[in-house]
Amino acid sequence: MSTVIWVVVIVVAVVAVIAVGAAVLQQRRRHRLRDRFGPEYDRTVRERDNRREAEQELLAREQRFSGLEIRPLAPQVREGYVRKWMEVQERFVDAPGFAVTEADHLVTSVMAERGYPTENFEQRLSDLSVAHGRTLDHYRQAHVISGRAAHQEASTEELRQAMVHYRVLFEELLEVPDGDHSSRPDGPGRAETPQERTTRRDARGQ
Repeated sequence: MSTVIWVVVIVVAVVAVIAVGAAVLQQRRRHRLRDRFGPEYDRTVRERDNRREAEQELLAREQRFSGLEIRPLAPQVREGYVRKWMEVQERFVDAPGFAVTEADHLVTSVMAERGYPTENFEQRLSDLSVAHGRTLDHYRQAHVISGRAAHQEASTEELRQAMVHYRVLFEELLEVPDGDHSSRPDGPGRAETPQERTTRRDARGQ
């Protein structure tokens, strides 16, 4: 074989190796993004023109998130939020619409306490998706119902569901350690109301 042919063969082989390596890296990145973002990965792919564009957006979210100073809640701060949630939940019986609005504000307050920017709802979703992608749809649904409640267009059942949805993200943001039930919104030391019991069961059944 001539020198030219050998050069062509080597170039083709190198290109093939590079192509295989790139494909492997792409698959690994895809699996990592799926694992990290959960259902948010599929949602983003559906909302974008192609998978590559969606994955670039998710990578950009990760980069932005890495620049945020997200911090855990101090135990006493966490307990304070738990008490506030219980108070909001108790008010649901007499004023469900007002309670849902308070729940929305409480979730936003916890986000701010932990270091998440809270000025824009869509940006909140983007930032939360990096660490809370598997529960983020609860927040979306709660936000929609809360908006309808502001115009008195939501039924009591919808408002109850909003409380369930808010609570799922709220509990995750609290980051209560496994086994530590004393700081959970449904922890011992206090009898649950029927509404609390129903809400807790619904939240865990989502």
